[in-house]
Amino acid sequence: MPPTVPADVTPSPTTRPAPSAVPTEATDPEIDALLDLAVGALGGAPREGQKRMAQAVAAAVRTGEHLLVQAGTGTGKSLGYLVPAVRHAVTTDERVVVSTATLALQRQVLTRDLPLVADALAPRLPRPPRIALLKGWHNYACRHKVEGGYPADEGGTLFDLEPAGAADHPAPAAGAATVGPPAPGRTRRGGRSLADEVRAARAWIEESETGDRDELVPGVSDRAWRQVSVTALECLGARCPLLAECFPERARQVAREADVVVTNHAMLGVAASGSPGALPEHDVLVVDEAHELADRVTASATVELSVPAIEHAARLARRHGGVATEALDTAIQTFGALVAQLPAERYPHGLPDDARLAVAAVRDALRTLQSALKPDPQAKGEAGSGVKMAQAAVLAVFEVAERLAADPDGHDVVWCARAGDFGSGPAVSTLYAAPLGVAGLIRSRLLAERTGVFTSATLELGGSFDPAARSLGLAADDVVWRGLDVGSPFDYRRQGILYVARHLDPPGRQASEAHLAELERLVRAAGGRTLGLFSSRRAAEEAADALRDRLDVPILCQGDDQLPTLVREFAADEETCLFGTLSLWQGVDVPGRSLSLVVIDRIPFPRPDDPVRSARSEAVDAAGGNGFMQVSATHAALLLAQGAGRLVRTTTDRGVVAVLDSRLARARYGTFLQRSMPAFWPTQDPAVVAAALERLRS
Repeated sequence: MPPTVPADVTPSPTTRPAPSAVPTEATDPEIDALLDLAVGALGGAPREGQKRMAQAVAAAVRTGEHLLVQAGTGTGKSLGYLVPAVRHAVTTDERVVVSTATLALQRQVLTRDLPLVADALAPRLPRPPRIALLKGWHNYACRHKVEGGYPADEGGTLFDLEPAGAADHPAPAAGAATVGPPAPGRTRRGGRSLADEVRAARAWIEESETGDRDELVPGVSDRAWRQVSVTALECLGARCPLLAECFPERARQVAREADVVVTNHAMLGVAASGSPGALPEHDVLVVDEAHELADRVTASATVELSVPAIEHAARLARRHGGVATEALDTAIQTFGALVAQLPAERYPHGLPDDARLAVAAVRDALRTLQSALKPDPQAKGEAGSGVKMAQAAVLAVFEVAERLAADPDGHDVVWCARAGDFGSGPAVSTLYAAPLGVAGLIRSRLLAERTGVFTSATLELGGSFDPAARSLGLAADDVVWRGLDVGSPFDYRRQGILYVARHLDPPGRQASEAHLAELERLVRAAGGRTLGLFSSRRAAEEAADALRDRLDVPILCQGDDQLPTLVREFAADEETCLFGTLSLWQGVDVPGRSLSLVVIDRIPFPRPDDPVRSARSEAVDAAGGNGFMQVSATHAALLLAQGAGRLVRTTTDRGVVAVLDSRLARARYGTFLQRSMPAFWPTQDPAVVAAALERLRS
């Protein structure tokens, strides 16, 4: 029986007219005037693409038609959606939520762009706009915990109830130690011990007005922050003696009264995964960096189950709830023995029967613990808080076990992984479940009864908005949407060259001597000044090691230091090169002469053993579509567009994007991929590109 196919992996109808062919709405003169006010307050100049975007957003929120807007770097897209969003929210009393994928853009919107727009538009609106920031519960300090209202956390556990917003504070760069605390007495990165970090956080909390972790400078490690915060499940809520001073509750109250609320994709993921109360009521959702939303929702809806996770819940139940856990302990032993023997692979038809029965035994034992963990209304201080912590841990693991033990219905991708499997895996055998598709979740839980505006520099892939629309839940027959490319202020054909090394053989598992020689020739011609984007950490390190022996320019490699430090060093010295993997494909902004060459070692297709994408590809094939094109090629097209976009960041930038994968020129899908990239002047002539790079050095 073929798997159930979600909406985001079904073949697109070939007879559907291009969304961009939908006629535009009549121009709204007031939007142009308000945009001019905001741009003038910023000290900028009018931009045609920005005006087209603002008009399209205004029409969308007025008509309820969903909108996808591709706005290239330099368009000024944040003002393009904030101006009509603020006007709509204030004049109709309908709240707008604006979401970003990265902290950098969130800070820019909240601290610069949105206050500027609010101040500029206020004299022309019925009242001044009210704005607010909303993050996941764990991103705010807990005063009750700081005051000793919770028992001390266990140290060094592998399991942590990560809340919404955890993605805002990623783990240290690969290569740094990430499991367990430092040895006793040893200091952490930056010379501070865990105790020093906790003391610094506590002192800051006493002075803070928001308790927002991102305002703590310098920041602290995740383990230190855990000592001063709780998850939403652990919060005592109305029973907390410091409820009136609660930072996250205060943030939510401000959000409930605001016209425009700024949040992040992690919060959208929580809302899409079944917690709609994570966001205040709103009528319009604006998603910036929208190309990342589907992956963020997938990550939020992915669950995992391991022996350390279950044991952690059992320990808390015994320690803080005073309940016996013999039945759960027995179930853990059976589960642990079985999962250790499971092949590390995907299970297209759900877990094997014996594994599902073992998970079901864990689920049933956890259900019994839930019933036994009754809070004592008379309990105060650590006693009541400890029971709440135990309840939260048991509930979280129970819900995962219940999902994994359910009869397979084709909606989940289930797999087992160990250290090193599917990339940087966990240190123990772990079961995972992820949604086969998230388009339905986005459509039903994020867009129901509201208008969605999605924008990014990379939404049109292969010359069409259809792939993005499918991933965002807009492909249903009863959904009306429009796609619009407002262009870019950059003249890509004059500012950049796309060089495809057609003469090279397709890349293998390791870089060949021919590929390394081509890379050396290009970097030498550019005089350094190269951003190398590689498909794996090993490929980046091998290339960096090889070129350090052949060239006399500095070559930095991801993992040598924290990524922001490496990017600053790269930007500061024109001869320096920086090689790395996925983190460099998006978000690196190095204008000027320090970056004249972007090298992409191979087309960034997903790994063949990626459990979720391989399952989605098979589902498309089973439905009669082309899984490779709709899943793998679309994934690669998005990354190629993002990676190539690192080259031109201002109107004066010049350079070359070099792809050392001949399949981009030879394969049938190469045209689709190239149409997704900026429209640089194309060439396959090594001499032409070398001469161009040498001219740029002068």
